Order: sequence, then structure tokens, then C-alpha cells
Amino acid sequence: MDIATLQAQTRLYLRQKITMMVNRYVVHAVDPDGSEGEVVAFAEQKRMALKEQVTLYTDESRQTELAGFKARKVLDLAGEYDVVDDAGNPIGTFRKDFGRSLLRSTWHLQQPGLPTLTGQERRLAVALLRRFSDSLQWLPYHFDFSIGASIAFSVDRRWGLRDRYAIEIHDPRLDRRLVIAMAVALDALQAR
Repeated sequence: MDIATLQAQTRLYLRQKITMMVNRYVVHAVDPDGSEGEVVAFAEQKRMALKEQVTLYTDESRQTELAGFKARKVLDLAGEYDVVDDAGNPIGTFRKDFGRSLLRSTWHLQQPGLPTLTGQERRLAVALLRRFSDSLQWLPYHFDFSIGASIAFSVDRRWGLRDRYAIEIHDPRLDRRLVIAMAVALDALQAR
């Protein structure tokens, strides 16, 4: 899928494939009937890395890079991540708001030319339950990323044995590569 077609997508599905040493993520466009369509991105995250770095590819062959994100510092609880395109040009940044995340996970996302987006778990009750009971980590969580009072995009974790997410993009100005990077990061970095 070319960048223009990817940029036109308003709905995506993200699935995690769990392996022993690597988390793999596959992102699909959504067909009109609501089923998984064409693969638009594939990512791998090495577990136990000191400095987080994830590369997004156009598909599972890993031949063509789409984008990627990398932590600015090693093991930083409120770390900031730079998102770049396949040529290394900046697309945006995101960071976890450590203080606000003590009760409800909160992230800040920046794309040049747009105000800062704030993403927060939608339901405080679910956020609190997940924090205070290790046995409830399977509870689905939902994030809304807003510019002021307007929701720019949402990431909804679906029920199931594997991590699956539905991504709804409402603001056409958002770079889909940045949205995909943030969605992968929500799964890969959420427990940190």
C-alpha cells in the first residue's frame, strides 16, 4: 500500500503475535465489511532491550521500511520517543506522562503543525482495577487521543486471548505512520 492510500485509511486493526524473544505486530486496513483487509504495517519489538527501538515495515517480509520509533534515553519511565519515516526524517514524538499515569495512563503525541494530542485511558475504573490487581491485567483498555475537546483518534483493545486493537482515526491531518507507531507503543510500552 502506498503512503497516499495509507493516509486515506480511517480504520485499522492491530494484532500482536507473541513469540519467545520478540513481540510482532501486524496492522491491517479494515475492509468495508469490517474484516481485516490488506496488511499496511508490520513491526517487531525485541524484549528486554535497554533502549527501546521499533521499526515499522510495509509488510511481514521486512524488505521495505515504513517508519520507526526510538527512545531518546535508556530506561526512562517518562521517556520520549522520536518517530521517523523510512528516510530518517522526523514525523513526530510521543511521551508518557508519568505523573498522570499513576492513576490513568496518559500519553502526549506531537506532530509538526498540529497542537499536542493527549491520549488517556477512557475509563478511570478500568485503569484503577488494572493497577491494583495483577490478576486483572487482561482487562481491555481504550485510549482516546484528543486535541482540546475533539477526539483525533482512538485505540480500543479487544477481548481475546491475544492482544488485538481497533484504531479509529477521526482527524485527517494525522500521519498514519505516527498513529500506528503510537498504537504499537501502547501495547509494547504500556506496562513500563
